[in-house]
Amino acid sequence: MRPRPAAAIGPVPPVRRRALALGTLALVLLAAGSLDRRTREALSPPAEPAAAERPATRATAHDAEVRRRFDAAVVMLHARQYEHAATALHRVLALAPAMPEAHVNMGYALLGLQRPKAARDFFDSAIALDPAQANAYHGLALAWEAMGDLAMATGAMRSYLHLARHERPEHLRRARAALWEWETARESAAAAGAASAPR
Repeated sequence: MRPRPAAAIGPVPPVRRRALALGTLALVLLAAGSLDRRTREALSPPAEPAAAERPATRATAHDAEVRRRFDAAVVMLHARQYEHAATALHRVLALAPAMPEAHVNMGYALLGLQRPKAARDFFDSAIALDPAQANAYHGLALAWEAMGDLAMATGAMRSYLHLARHERPEHLRRARAALWEWETARESAAAAGAASAPR
């Protein structure tokens, strides 16, 4: 036995009956021409909400999937499962290509996979999307260090320290330590180069 449609089940609710009665009365009075504009508006049923006011279930489902996959990727990054994190982040970026945090995390996943050039590209794209994304500069500094360019690494880490004033103290300490190491190494290399230069 097939179920009946919901509209056909049971009596008409009192609120609906009242609306039907008001609508019928409005039609009768309209036909008689005895209603002014304000009364017609008061008696008319409420209009359907505009498309912008309707709940965006499709967008909500999309956002929920992005959030779920992004959160899973973060867990994988913390567990050092870089390949799985990169896979999850590829899907996040397919769904939300303008999400700077996804670009940053993809950069960190690629650093974990020992692919600093590809990581640098993702950090650069995160910065292009949001120039105030502090973690992107931190990751960029690490990518430049892995590629052996301490001058670029130093510049990126300085940018990170400038933007990350409200980061956790241990992150700032590590960033300052790395910056000090790189600057010391650059000064030592410059001094060694000057000493070995022919006179």
